Amino acid sequence: MPRQNYSTVTEFVLLGLTDRADLQPVLFAVFLLIYVITIIGNLTMIFLIRTDSKLHTPMYFFLSHLAFVDLCYATTVTPQMLVNFLSKRKTISFVGCFIQFHLFIALGITDYYMLTVMAYDRYVAICQPLLYGSKMSRCVCVSLVAAPYLYGFANGLAQTILMLRLTFCGPNEINHFYCADPPLLVLACSDTYIKEMAMFVVAGSNLTCSLGIILVSYVFIFVAILRIRSRR
Repeated sequence: MPRQNYSTVTEFVLLGLTDRADLQPVLFAVFLLIYVITIIGNLTMIFLIRTDSKLHTPMYFFLSHLAFVDLCYATTVTPQMLVNFLSKRKTISFVGCFIQFHLFIALGITDYYMLTVMAYDRYVAICQPLLYGSKMSRCVCVSLVAAPYLYGFANGLAQTILMLRLTFCGPNEINHFYCADPPLLVLACSDTYIKEMAMFVVAGSNLTCSLGIILVSYVFIFVAILRIRSRR
């Protein structure tokens, strides 16, 4: 079809989890409850860690940021999904879709590496307790927290730019409840090879790297605990 016959997509329709009208209110109530519990739980954790001086340690510092990332992660998708459960027209603007797309990827990667940082913190605390104070100084902790944010949002921006380079000319129905990679790629009218390769490489490398560091850290922790028990 000639390019001039294409119409530019200005909004997307999120098909959601189901098209059954009788299930929409039930799903709304269930996900609203889960979302409220998530909000209250994470905000409570952040508040307690910030206000209790006994919890001003590296471990709880990292935990407060993990709670913050989880809170933002849930908020990226859930409010739009809840609105769509009760709406007849389940649309999201083109700009809104790509903002959601960027934040979902950025916060997801940030979450991976925040868990990685926490695993490293526990490794130092258990395997090198005498050096813990110097190795996990305030400056080091801030740097370890900033790195996942910067890396995650840089990855999210790169993936968003690659997605924005594609042409969307219709249809505009996303077979999902949020703007994600695979459903958006299906709707693209232009060649998606580069974006698909970037998606697989980034997802695979980040998952492998973060999971590998976490596993190695806990292997060292497990070995250190066994040595302590054997000495007794």
